[in-house]
Amino acid sequence: MGKRDDLIAMYADDLRNKCGIEPDMELLTKVTIGCGPAIYNADASTVAASQDSELETVKANFLIKKLGLADGPELMDGIQKAIEIYGKSERNKYRAVMYYMLTKHFGKEAIYG
Repeated sequence: MGKRDDLIAMYADDLRNKCGIEPDMELLTKVTIGCGPAIYNADASTVAASQDSELETVKANFLIKKLGLADGPELMDGIQKAIEIYGKSERNKYRAVMYYMLTKHFGKEAIYG
């Protein structure tokens, strides 16, 4: 197994143990690949959930650009819901896990089809 496979296994573990979600491994793999090289960078691989600017970036670059959603208050509501599921006290919120939960929340799995 390569480094990416190790990271995907770690993300699946987070989804199961921290979020209480049984992951769709095919979708999780595609979301992880979609994150590109960011998953290998300690800073870029996580979402700073306490920084409004970071949440705006997730909204603009992932929800609007990647998933093609229209801007509106429901986008930030979805991000906040994902943060709550992950656990506000959880320091490392991995980008791939957040993006996976957001993809499922907004029903946009087909984008990774």
